[in-house]
Amino acid sequence: MNVRGVWALYVFEMRRAWRTLWQSIVAPVITTMLYFVVFGSAIGSRIEDIGGVDYGAFIVPGLMMLSLLTQSISNASFAIYFPKFTGTVYEMLSAPMSPVELVMGYVGAAATKSIILGLIILATATFFVDVRIEHPLAMIAFLVLTAVTFSLFGFIIGIWADGFEQLSFIPMLIVTPLTFLGGAFYSINMLPELWRTISLFNPVVYLVSGFRWSFYGEGDVSIGLSLGITGVFLLLCLGTVIWIFRTGYRLKE
Repeated sequence: MNVRGVWALYVFEMRRAWRTLWQSIVAPVITTMLYFVVFGSAIGSRIEDIGGVDYGAFIVPGLMMLSLLTQSISNASFAIYFPKFTGTVYEMLSAPMSPVELVMGYVGAAATKSIILGLIILATATFFVDVRIEHPLAMIAFLVLTAVTFSLFGFIIGIWADGFEQLSFIPMLIVTPLTFLGGAFYSINMLPELWRTISLFNPVVYLVSGFRWSFYGEGDVSIGLSLGITGVFLLLCLGTVIWIFRTGYRLKE
């Protein structure tokens, strides 16, 4: 394995995050703080505890997951799309690095940035609400697994996209609404039976539920099912990336 090449690509992408610090870190944290002010304080003061958890604390895993999904996709999609846009992707494809090593560099950097952001949001949340983590190892595992999975998803979007507007199409019009409807700010058990059943077809429900379980020991679905759904999506993304490099889809055009 070309460890030096992977590390160079990883460091390059991480340095780009520091050059765009306001967009990569500061803006999402400020947005999350506004969520706490609006939902946690203004609305949360009028809502009873959910499952014995204060509403402000209840929404912390959902807010972290919302930022994690959108930032993982955004970071990875832009990272691979920009070389396509400038034409430097052909130099990368001809470099002495295998497709696996290229993906490791790009996806590893995108996942790292998302994980750092998630931890910053968690630290920020402690200034507003009393957050407890009953299963810290499971929380870290879910954080890493979700960041890697959706960074792979973002990598696929970056290769598929024909323009900058398409980079934000799926995150803004599909992933964010699914997150809002996936129990980020409520428990799906509070819904009528029909809507609860419909919600179970939303894959984000399983991500949010599993992540919330790691905090408070309770979720809308079982932790095993949450891990299983996440694992299946990870395998689908890996399979798609393998197919892209084997066929040269949108890379060699």
